[in-house]
Amino acid sequence: INDPRDDAYERLVDRLLASPHYGERWGRHWLDVVRFAESNGFERDRIRENFWPYRDYVIRSFNADKPYDQFVREQLAGDALKAENADELIATGFLVAGPKNDVATVSELERLQTRQDELDEFVTATSTTFLGLTSGCARCHDHKFDPIDMRDYYALTAVFSGLDRGVNSVASAKDKAARVAVVAPIQKQIGATKADIG
Repeated sequence: INDPRDDAYERLVDRLLASPHYGERWGRHWLDVVRFAESNGFERDRIRENFWPYRDYVIRSFNADKPYDQFVREQLAGDALKAENADELIATGFLVAGPKNDVATVSELERLQTRQDELDEFVTATSTTFLGLTSGCARCHDHKFDPIDMRDYYALTAVFSGLDRGVNSVASAKDKAARVAVVAPIQKQIGATKADIG
């Protein structure tokens, strides 16, 4: 408002787009869409100590104005692209960003049910995120309103059947050291606050 130059508006837009906070702001919307959480959910809700690289990947992608088709490919098949860039492997965190049932099962039937629920999570997250429609009801019957039948649903399930969750740290030693430097004082402060409270 106070800038009298003719290109004041363009300068403002350029400044805002160049800010690293741009990726943080819009990346947050994407993280909500892909059901990102830094804990597993379910009964134990364990913290995911090494899931921050996916969040940072999203922020970097927005700040770099990465083309959407590349952004999608990396998240669905980054591990198969065989690029030198670790971001493509980190991007596949999309597939496991949602809740994880880590409660031990006592029977084979429960284990199979948990696995099928996990595959359903992959399919429904992918269809909701990239197709903009739900597919979960096709797990039990042909979709009434959208063109997804059970056959399509289980074909998508088969695509993800080889996917399994695991702990895979892809951060470089430099990145890990930088994170420790940032997190250590915070952890110390949390410990001190807990001691004061307790």
